[in-house]
Amino acid sequence: MTDQPPPAAPSPGAETADIRISAAAAARIHALMEAENDSALMLRVTVSGGGCSGFSYGFDLERTAAEDDLLFEQHGVKVVIDEASLDLLHGSEIDYTDDLMAAAFTVRNPNATSTCGCGTSFSV
Repeated sequence: MTDQPPPAAPSPGAETADIRISAAAAARIHALMEAENDSALMLRVTVSGGGCSGFSYGFDLERTAAEDDLLFEQHGVKVVIDEASLDLLHGSEIDYTDDLMAAAFTVRNPNATSTCGCGTSFSV
């Protein structure tokens, strides 16, 4: 048996995406929802061209998802990802780290062949 949680429950059409949301990320999303007094908030994860390694991750809070977005839910929180970003995030875990260097959402991406020192950009 593994200690990893099952993949997040995906919206229809995302069955093969295998996105996980860590307990730490879920706790941070819950805290942000409480701070904003808005239980509809979701974490949007995007991948865009740029950054020192070729692609960079983006994180935003949103209240609604677009029709072509894929929605993942785990630990009582929702993460929304657009289809183009999902191709580069397949099999990833969305996490939250809080240490002496920074407090930020992070992605453990098995598709990344290299990452930059700060962990916000990657290449495939």
